[in-house]
Amino acid sequence: MDTTNPPVAVIGGGPIGLITALGLVSHGVPVVVFEAGADLSADTKAGTILTRTLEVLDRYDALGPVLGASLRIDEIGELDRATGVSTGSVLTSALAGETRFPFVVNIPQHELEPVLADVLERRAPGSLRMRHRLDDFEQHANGVTLRLSTPGGTVTVEASHVLACDGGRSTIRERLGIEVSGYTLEQRYMLVDLVCDLDIGNPRDYPYLAYFGDREEWMVLVRQPHCWRFVFPLGPGRPEPTSDELRDKARHFIGDVDEIKVLGSNVYTVHHRVATSWQRDRVFLLGDAAHLITPMWALGLNTGVLDASNLPWRIAWVRRGWAGEALLRGYEAEQAPVAVRGSGEMAEAARAVMDRRLDSTTGMGAGGWGDAMTRTLLGVRLNVDGEWSMVRDTATPTPIRVGERVPDLRVFGRRGPVHLHELCRDSFVALHLTDARRRPPIPAHDPAGLRQVVVSRWDAPHDSGLRDRAYFDPGETVRTRFGLGDVVVLLRPDAHIAHVEPWTTDSGRHVQERYRQEVRREG
Repeated sequence: MDTTNPPVAVIGGGPIGLITALGLVSHGVPVVVFEAGADLSADTKAGTILTRTLEVLDRYDALGPVLGASLRIDEIGELDRATGVSTGSVLTSALAGETRFPFVVNIPQHELEPVLADVLERRAPGSLRMRHRLDDFEQHANGVTLRLSTPGGTVTVEASHVLACDGGRSTIRERLGIEVSGYTLEQRYMLVDLVCDLDIGNPRDYPYLAYFGDREEWMVLVRQPHCWRFVFPLGPGRPEPTSDELRDKARHFIGDVDEIKVLGSNVYTVHHRVATSWQRDRVFLLGDAAHLITPMWALGLNTGVLDASNLPWRIAWVRRGWAGEALLRGYEAEQAPVAVRGSGEMAEAARAVMDRRLDSTTGMGAGGWGDAMTRTLLGVRLNVDGEWSMVRDTATPTPIRVGERVPDLRVFGRRGPVHLHELCRDSFVALHLTDARRRPPIPAHDPAGLRQVVVSRWDAPHDSGLRDRAYFDPGETVRTRFGLGDVVVLLRPDAHIAHVEPWTTDSGRHVQERYRQEVRREG
């Protein structure tokens, strides 16, 4: 291992650890993932990947293999359990103008992890180390020294930073003495994977992701690539059902069907707990190590991926010398409120809707675009003071605001179409939404990590000097969606909007200064 350029150490080879590692690799950061187990997880765990996570996987060049192993879904159904009558559906097609992936996918975690591990092995051979259990670590001025148990004995590894993706019982969090605040529900959730024919022999026209709400006992039905998954509440003190009881429970919900085979099951405790600190010098908490949020509405794994989207680019900027250590403090400053106020609020709404203490419209948005944005893109807004919500309460798109994820709109470069998320994959990008015919003064040279381009419905004239820094926006799709007139918009590498200001001939210089503030800021 190169001690002059030590890797970032990721502790935990679950989905968050693997996706975080892929993010670091995509930014050119050396990484090693240490997993204590001899094999990846075989447990029956998370099973739905939301649109926002698909976008992150695409940015990290890992989406194709995941889609190939998944089942795609364009409808999230809400039904009344007692009657089986639909109480409304979230149609992801409402986001066709917002994202290249207007759908969610179902894939069980034990099938997702090998796919991610294969992608990581292809892109960073040997970076996943199985049977490496972290025993202890020590921080010092220039990095972190880790001691790990392996089949061959104890090994010592030097790392620039350590990312704790080691789950809700995080060893690293415990060693750091970081507490978690919140509560645990008395009610547990039972998850069971079953093989049964609901297509031909016993046809049921349920959506591939269906939530059956009920005051007495709700149920979630998920169509996985190779089975059906049932999730339902298990009362306090009740024992785990037997296989026969699980089959009877399934028939209670979906009616009498032919043969049912139980593939696997899991009982898990439901928490709403958040770590009081997410960073100690060069060590960071991500995913369940930082926040344990109910997996209802797929908030568990997918909110962890929000952490894996926010931190890798910051580490890359610091390691490249483009930013100081202060940039890393912005990770906790932004993500902790997402867990406490954003995911927490959504989790409470999810439970209330399933228990029929709250109707689905109140618990989501206002139908159409708002529901789809809330439930699949999570409506996250970062670095915002005061109150905010993941819930989008309008049926049609709203004007773009600072802190939000930018819509992944299509523009055209010199050689063809490109999307906004592709423009900012490994760079801050300033979009000058103004008339290219007027030769806007876009700086030819920017600080490292920043690009500035013009986006216009008027293609840049060949004598403008802007051909390699201009993108054609036919019909002013981008400008119309932003709803802000002539502006300059600064995008971060995680596709969130860092700054917006009215466009002037000085905007190029203003953006350079704003970029310097962003990468220096304390968070």
